[in-house]
Amino acid sequence: MAAIIFSPNIPTNHIRFPFPQNHSWSRRLGPRCSLQNPQQPLLHNRTKGRSFSLKECAISVALAVGLITGVPALDFSANANAAASPVFPDLSVLISGPPIKDPGALLRYALPIDNKAIREVQKPLEDITDSLKVAGVKALDSVERNVRQASRALKQGKTLIISGLAESKKDHGVELLDKLEAGMDDLQQIVEDRNRDAVAPKQKELLQYVGGVEEDMVDGFPYEVPEEYRSMPLLKGRATVEMKVKVKDNPNIDQFVFRIVLDGYNAPVTAGNFVDLVERHFYDGIEIQRADGFVVQTGDPEGPAEGFIDPSTEKTRTIPLEIMVEGEKAPFYGATLEELGLYKAQTKLPFNAFGTMAMARDEFENNSASSQVFWLLKESELTPSNANILDGRYAVFGYVTENEDYLADLKVGDVIESIQVVAGLDNLVNPSYKIAG
Repeated sequence: MAAIIFSPNIPTNHIRFPFPQNHSWSRRLGPRCSLQNPQQPLLHNRTKGRSFSLKECAISVALAVGLITGVPALDFSANANAAASPVFPDLSVLISGPPIKDPGALLRYALPIDNKAIREVQKPLEDITDSLKVAGVKALDSVERNVRQASRALKQGKTLIISGLAESKKDHGVELLDKLEAGMDDLQQIVEDRNRDAVAPKQKELLQYVGGVEEDMVDGFPYEVPEEYRSMPLLKGRATVEMKVKVKDNPNIDQFVFRIVLDGYNAPVTAGNFVDLVERHFYDGIEIQRADGFVVQTGDPEGPAEGFIDPSTEKTRTIPLEIMVEGEKAPFYGATLEELGLYKAQTKLPFNAFGTMAMARDEFENNSASSQVFWLLKESELTPSNANILDGRYAVFGYVTENEDYLADLKVGDVIESIQVVAGLDNLVNPSYKIAG
């Protein structure tokens, strides 16, 4: 199977490491575990000449082993390209305050729009989630402030919001705005009635309206995919798939159904490749091949091949590493953000949410992803949300938006019965499955 790996040669001001903070890593020579002295194994930075204890070495190795499938290895291939200037996010909400972990919120913020008025409506509605963390009806005081702030922003910014709608989608967008306005009145009444249990469902409904309005602001596909990848299957927009998994050895349930939103705005090549394979029924009947509490992984076909063999070429079809960064108009291809020197950059699709979906690849080749995918299940000490060393190294292209909690119940040997595209198939261009058919 392809490996999910990373190397710890990233500046410590970018991520949290359990190593001392007074050292620096070499970009061209990553730290290695050395057994030169068998009685005192060391983690040694050859550039700085500093030795690290066995305990520190073990932490690094344990993390690597926890992420690798197949033969354990650490990725020290950090031959960096020329450093680019750091790119800072346009949406300060993504880097201030607690990290955003809700998949729906991440997808809304990742839309390629620039309309401050709708974001000012969205933010307080998203904040209701944090307000509800307060126990009992006391939470409703904060919720009431959130609702009033959102209502005020909608009334003051409605004209600007409507002006930002794509002309072809304006009627639909206005209809959603009317529903949003009426829904916020309903939510205000819910709060006044002190009906805490009704808040979250209404919040979800309102945010769906907000997301719909924001999608109606996107007019076409916002950039050109590089010429070398332009003929590949591309998802120019978003698509939703439904994945049914047959569960073994569980007396309480025999099937899980997951809904996954794929984001082609920020990963058109990666998402397009996956949708194309879905339409080929590539994943139907494949087992869950890894479920270790950290990730769930699948997509390794039977036989010696570790990816999809394209019948037209009889070779493994691979796709480039594809990373979209806040403040950029198009993704970076073929290089990690570390290799580009973008240590402070924020990815548009971060590994923040339970059920973040990404491509697995060979540890030493950025452009080796093919068909193997994984879902992140939890944070670890070295992979906290918003400071995640998986970000910028693996191509995220979607999030599980329904029943994501059940991913943790999947086990090796459970079988994917089917994955079907239930929305957005018309956004797929250059579909190879039609040619094959």
